[in-house]
Order: sequence, then C-alpha cells, then structure tokens
Amino acid sequence: MATRAAIYARVSTIGHGQSPEMQLSELREHCNRRGWQIAGEYVDTGISGAKDRRPELDRLMQDGHRRKFDVVAVWKFDRFARSVAHLLRALDTFRVLGIEFVSLSESLDTATPAGRMVFTVLGAVAELERSLIAERVRAGLRNARTKGIKLGPPSMNLDRARIVHLRAQGSSLREIATELGCSHALVHKSLANSHPIRDEKEGG
Repeated sequence: MATRAAIYARVSTIGHGQSPEMQLSELREHCNRRGWQIAGEYVDTGISGAKDRRPELDRLMQDGHRRKFDVVAVWKFDRFARSVAHLLRALDTFRVLGIEFVSLSESLDTATPAGRMVFTVLGAVAELERSLIAERVRAGLRNARTKGIKLGPPSMNLDRARIVHLRAQGSSLREIATELGCSHALVHKSLANSHPIRDEKEGG
C-alpha cells in the first residue's frame, strides 16, 4: 500500500509576489519521487505564522488524528510552526500517531536516523531554554528578597475589630466588604481567623 502524504503550505500575505504554488510544486515533486500518494493538500494563505489558529493547519492536525495520512511534508519549518516549542509539540503528536514528518529545506525526515537525531537535538535545546528561563526567574526572586523587596500582591491591612463589630450588628459579609473596599473572601477569611462564623444565606 502506497504511503499517504499530507502536504502543508503557508504564505503570510496574498499577492506581492507571494504564492503557495512554489511550495506546493516542490512538495508534489518530492512526493512523486518518493512514490507517495498525496492524500491531501492543506494551504493557509494570508495568515501570519505567529497566529495560534490557522484553519488549514488545524484541519491537518484533526485529519492526522483520524490517521488519514502516514507522513506530513512541508517546505520549511517556519511555514509550519510558529516556534520551536510548537514544532516539537506537533512532532511529538505525529510520533504518537505513527506519522512521519519531512521538511524539504531543512532536509529533515523523522523516518531516518539523522532526522530522529535532529528531533532529539531540538528537544534538548528547547529543554535547555526552559531551564535557563526558570533559573533566571529564580535568580530574580532571590535578588529581590536580598534587597528586602516584598513579593506577591500587596497585603491589605484590615481592621479586624471593625469587621467583627459590623458583623455583630448584623451586616452581611458582602455589606462589610463593600464598606471596607475589599473582597467578600477577605472578610470571610478575617472573620474565620477571629472566630468561627455561622453559615449565612445571602441574597444579591
């Protein structure tokens, strides 16, 4: 049974010399050389690569889950993925589904040992980037603490005695919160730390 291929192309603008036909032509030729049957062509036109949602790419991923093809071929990484992280997530999805991935410009074919190695290296680079970002965040927090900078949302000093007094006069939690300019939850927490409060049914 012939290998079924899905080819994906994208151009960010329509006109001005941009056309998906050049990408499609090379992809069709590659499939023909490999003896692959083209199961579908997915083309996004006038859509930036930075966009999270692309109709044809979304359709390709849906058809991939339906196992309508065995390999996805693209002209270049940046035509397909908006970032390395996005590319790796897609490649991991294809791996789970048993679908191979080919990028003509980068000569990547996950069906080959060299292609699998590139995939592994990309994953390692992305993991290193995540680790470096996390370490920079932790270093920033440590630096802030050493300088005495308080982290997190500013604390609100509530007059707990006034809250208890208003509550004793029969004010609801919502009414107290409105008068003190704080949240209903904060009033509830303040009262709970003072003494047990009985459940109430509040309207409005």
